[in-house]
Amino acid sequence: MVKIRLMRMGATKRPFYRVVVADSRSPRDGRFIENIGKYHPLNDPSVIEIDQDRALYWLSQGAQPSGQVVHLLRIQGIWDRFQETKKPPKPSKTPKASKAPKASTGAKGSASADSDSTS
Repeated sequence: MVKIRLMRMGATKRPFYRVVVADSRSPRDGRFIENIGKYHPLNDPSVIEIDQDRALYWLSQGAQPSGQVVHLLRIQGIWDRFQETKKPPKPSKTPKASKAPKASTGAKGSASADSDSTS
């Protein structure tokens, strides 16, 4: 399974992270498929740079983001854009005229018409 997650880099007590696409079996700081961004939490304000096109591509291919990456994607607005493309448009609920008369009017209407004509 492919995951989008953070890869820790930097010195002791001075971390920064790369947002990478990696196989879930590879170690946290190990081999990765593609580097799609970076995150510097110690800067004020925090630096978040994520390649939107590549992130959307990997999400559409089924890559599962970690919790922290989902949070970063929401801040950048990428997660909302992915959710919009993921949901299919809902069909409009217009009543079809052909179904209603057959079910209700056909059975009741013919019974009342028969009783009226025999009396």
